[in-house]
Amino acid sequence: MVVHIQDEQEVANFKFFWQRWGRWLFAVLVILALSYLGYILYQGHLRSNNEKAAGVFETFVTQAQENNLEGSKKALMQLQKEYPDTMNTVQATLMMAGTAFDNGKYDEAIQHLQWVKSRQDSELLQTIVAQRLATVYLQQNKFPEALKALDVQVDNQYKPTLLETKGDILQAQKKNADAVAAYQQVLNLLPKENVQREIIQMKIYTLN
Repeated sequence: MVVHIQDEQEVANFKFFWQRWGRWLFAVLVILALSYLGYILYQGHLRSNNEKAAGVFETFVTQAQENNLEGSKKALMQLQKEYPDTMNTVQATLMMAGTAFDNGKYDEAIQHLQWVKSRQDSELLQTIVAQRLATVYLQQNKFPEALKALDVQVDNQYKPTLLETKGDILQAQKKNADAVAAYQQVLNLLPKENVQREIIQMKIYTLN
């Protein structure tokens, strides 16, 4: 009899608990389930996007290898429009910037580089874009723009690339003392075993 009463009490307690909290627990479980489902679908969407972008990128590379500039530009436009956040699109855009630079189409190269800069937060990519932008401006003898392009906030491991380019720009302006100072900053940041140190030291030697 006592066991029966205890059982009834437990059932009553459970009913009270469910009436008060059950609907909220159920709602939380539903939200968690939907969140997990959303995560799975999002990951699947990313994989699908990357696979599709890879296919378009392959077309871009093929057209470029065949020197079909219009074909590669068309593939690039598709990548930028449909898959702007994929690394395939970044790589294709940087490649097209390089092609434009080699062909003396500096404004077009800048346009491609600015596209990457505005869409990628990676410090490595920001460094690459800044260095290449500065190089394009340097080729145009636009020294203030070249120096400004290098003004990006990155970790110390990426700064030597930017400082070396800064030294090159200053050297082109015949500002040898400032160029040496920039190159010296590079040496201060590079590890002693880095082979780039020899190149920097040679640049300093030629300016002294």
